Amino acid sequence: MLGDKLGEFTIYDGSLVEQAGTTYLLVKEPDTLVKKLAVNGDERGFSGERHSDALLCPLTPENAEALRQRLSWLRPVPLGLETSFGYGDRLGVATPGHIRAAREANAAAIFAQQSVRENTRIGRTPQQVMDAAMWGVFQAGWREPWGSDADHMKAPGDIDAFIAAGYTGFTIDPGDYVDDGAETADDATLRAKVEALPWPELDSSPEALRQRFNGTFQLDGLALAFDDRTVYKAAAKYGGALAHTVRMARELKRQKGDIPFDLEMSVDETNTMTTLHEHFYIASELRRLGIGITSLAPRFVGSFEKGIDYIGDLDELDRNIAGHAAVMRYFGNSYKLSVHTGSDKFGVYPIALKHTGGCVPVDGGFSAFRGYSV
Repeated sequence: MLGDKLGEFTIYDGSLVEQAGTTYLLVKEPDTLVKKLAVNGDERGFSGERHSDALLCPLTPENAEALRQRLSWLRPVPLGLETSFGYGDRLGVATPGHIRAAREANAAAIFAQQSVRENTRIGRTPQQVMDAAMWGVFQAGWREPWGSDADHMKAPGDIDAFIAAGYTGFTIDPGDYVDDGAETADDATLRAKVEALPWPELDSSPEALRQRFNGTFQLDGLALAFDDRTVYKAAAKYGGALAHTVRMARELKRQKGDIPFDLEMSVDETNTMTTLHEHFYIASELRRLGIGITSLAPRFVGSFEKGIDYIGDLDELDRNIAGHAAVMRYFGNSYKLSVHTGSDKFGVYPIALKHTGGCVPVDGGFSAFRGYSV
């Protein structure tokens, strides 16, 4: 066997693959942290140095792409409406550990997940994040479908590098266009804000908006009654964010063509809570505008901080998530209710799973979904 001929190397047994007459194996050089891909057989497309019967290849983007072309499970896929957890390997070394947790979790895994902001701060590229996750998947012998998320994209210029790196999920963050001032504005100010929205991009008008939402909508055990102020506040607060989301989504569709992908709209990083009426407005308008989303991340009640449990009243959060899940179900469970900054929110997971029936992605960062089931 190939491993027997590389005795001085550390062998990652889980990575061993024999396919179509070629053997692939991940190894680590003696007394170093340097890992290499060993290939024995058809070496076309790979570059490296000969050692015994194997070609030892550095973990370059080119060799990563060559391996993805050979082993299809090393490519991420859209996860659709499956319960999912985003592990977010920020340093590029944690995916094998995340996989140990993922094997015990009743949730699909998103291993390549890092935001534009985080990439900028750490100095990584979308391709580096993708390749590090892929090598971790290969090392641990993960064969289940897994996802990737281009997280918190704010501008059309963010899109290209993620598409080039092969991402299958995209989170649009239009937070810069959310008008938190609408929360306390008087009626005249709200009307002025609504009049100033980019109506051509929203393919509508203030009067048509008012007519669409004039009345009461019956949800599961919950009635959402809209009056003029409720409608105008929702539009004033989120109308600009909707228009920006439409621009981003259409650019993604232009570049991806007929290739399917997951799409999320995230408004969780704002200063004011997303009301149930506002969630309803966003979901309804996205559907009217032909923007199909896989998930929506509202701003829930309480505080979600990284690496610690939820800050707030869990009973209040329970009622809040129950209401948002009812809105989601009104639209036929056609998208998931997303929980962002979900790492180590051990009080939140049972609540989210209970009310959504598992129709939830958690954007986390650690092994937090372990042990929970729908």
